[in-house]
Amino acid sequence: MVEANPTFTACPFSNGVIAGLRDLKAQQFGYDKVAADGIAVAITVANAVDPTARTVSLGDGQQLAYDRLVLAPGIDLRWDALPGYNEAAAEQMPHAWKAGAQTLLLRRQLEAMEDGGVVVMAAPANPYRCPPGPYERASLIAYYLKTKKPRSKLILLDAKDAFSKQRLFQNAWAELYPDLIEWVSLSKGGKVTAVEVASKTLVTDFGSHQANVANVIPPQKAARIAEITGVADRTGWCPIDPVTFESKLQSNIHVLGDATIAGGMPKSAFSANAQAKVCAAAVAKLLRGETPAEPKLINTCYSLVAPDYGINVAGVYRPLNGVLTEVEGSGGVSAADAPRATRSLESTFADGWFNTITSEVFG
Repeated sequence: MVEANPTFTACPFSNGVIAGLRDLKAQQFGYDKVAADGIAVAITVANAVDPTARTVSLGDGQQLAYDRLVLAPGIDLRWDALPGYNEAAAEQMPHAWKAGAQTLLLRRQLEAMEDGGVVVMAAPANPYRCPPGPYERASLIAYYLKTKKPRSKLILLDAKDAFSKQRLFQNAWAELYPDLIEWVSLSKGGKVTAVEVASKTLVTDFGSHQANVANVIPPQKAARIAEITGVADRTGWCPIDPVTFESKLQSNIHVLGDATIAGGMPKSAFSANAQAKVCAAAVAKLLRGETPAEPKLINTCYSLVAPDYGINVAGVYRPLNGVLTEVEGSGGVSAADAPRATRSLESTFADGWFNTITSEVFG
């Protein structure tokens, strides 16, 4: 296993870090237990892949040969997609869409903001990592404002008219944060078309919004290694076979997680976890010259609207007409009319969900 960073910082639950509900250390995991299971772990960057020679070139000078290669590239932010927003701008108007230093930067900015300040968020158009993530973030920032800076306000500018778990989120906002969150949809002028860093201003076709704290989540694509390996297409994402997760562009290379074009299956941590298991079984079959069975994959995603208020969405997916498609009648979302006791129970389930997906890898 080749991994660029000695510490993995999990994105799920990182919105709780931003809102001051968790310590970043609770999101961080090492690879000692992976190595203890007999897996050779190389903490270095993969610089290049040669699909013809079937080799991977590493940052420390090594070159590894493979029969089959599994890539989990993750995402890169598209710095060219939003005028005015680049890596330097992110130090003033953090994205916090890769957990770590940016998470803490956004938290510090919220802590430093005067009571009565305005937080402005920009949510991108689909597709992007973690569809409900911006709305959980807005909810938990609103919780922070309500409990610490109640004269403040959050404006959520959105490049979409609809989003994951929308009814559940909006019902919760009306109940918990009626005067704190203003959601501006695409049709109401929510799409951010440019940013002005010096004044912390987000520009839309309908006007401008000046922020005391600005959180800009820009458009995304599969990470650079996918592009240089040749497994990403013109969309910036990676088309895959839905049975084996083998790239449709490069043979003997499999791609998992947020980087993939996975049909109806969302770009989520639980999806990546499920895909890894299916891919591992398929690779084992292929190496033995056998035909992998058609899989069924599950995704479950919990979001916190407040520390004691959880909601979830779940789905079951299978290959259909060359793409992963949700099985009709499977899954669903939390009941819209559930009592607060149920929402509290779901927040407890969310903790278990996070612990499960992290302990499966990191012990």
